Amino acid sequence: MSVVEVPTMVVPVRMKPKGRVATNVLASEWTKMRSVRSTYWTLLAAAVLTIGLSAIVCAVYVAQYAHLSAKDRIGFNAASTSLTGGVLARLAIAVLGVLVITSEYGSGMIRTTFAAVPQRLTVLAAKAAVFAVVTLEVTMVACFIAFFTGQAILSTKGIGVTIDSPNALRTVVGTSVYLTVLGLLALGIGALIRRTAGAITAVVGMIFVLPGLAALLPSSLDAVPKFLPSNAGQAIIGESSRSGSPAGLSPWVGLGVFILYAIAALLAAAFTIVRRDA
Repeated sequence: MSVVEVPTMVVPVRMKPKGRVATNVLASEWTKMRSVRSTYWTLLAAAVLTIGLSAIVCAVYVAQYAHLSAKDRIGFNAASTSLTGGVLARLAIAVLGVLVITSEYGSGMIRTTFAAVPQRLTVLAAKAAVFAVVTLEVTMVACFIAFFTGQAILSTKGIGVTIDSPNALRTVVGTSVYLTVLGLLALGIGALIRRTAGAITAVVGMIFVLPGLAALLPSSLDAVPKFLPSNAGQAIIGESSRSGSPAGLSPWVGLGVFILYAIAALLAAAFTIVRRDA
């Protein structure tokens, strides 16, 4: 009895290239971010605070200029003064960074996201990349507008500077980079805590409350405050001679320390996202 061999049919399985998967995830995260109203409101708030508050501070300084002491005039930094609004813009950017990730955990949509894209680290990386690009673009434009607006006001007293003045460009670009890195730090904390209220509380405490508490430390621990996230990051905004003093880090070292905080938060978030259930 002869055995008839039936040829088997091999159906080729087409796998999506990794590059295409990453591109699709980036496009998906961009769609999510721009389809939520909170994105527009928080970015608008950050821009308005950066430009508006900075202009008000410059106008007040000009109005009080005749009554300032010689010490105050010597220590005046025109570039950083025109970007004072970035101090409050931090809150808006931090909130947006948290919402980018916690809003999906709160609604349960994160399960759908991970079901569609099992590579969870790819999702986290895409969220961080889209957020960083959008935030950097918006804050960069706002910072340049704030700078030129502030210098126009300060120039009425002859104390304004140009963008090519020493440390001026670094201050403008540094403010935008600082706000972007702050948002990434908030995103990482949001991924760790997974609750919007809790994550925002943690970020606000770290950026606004912790420096005040550190100021109460004894003089023997004076080296501690300058390494706190907010103090280190803001070194890129201040005047070089001040930041390089014993009381603070130099501009680029401070920014580097702040970036390390953000990287640490994102790495911790990556670890927990892989290890914990959605």
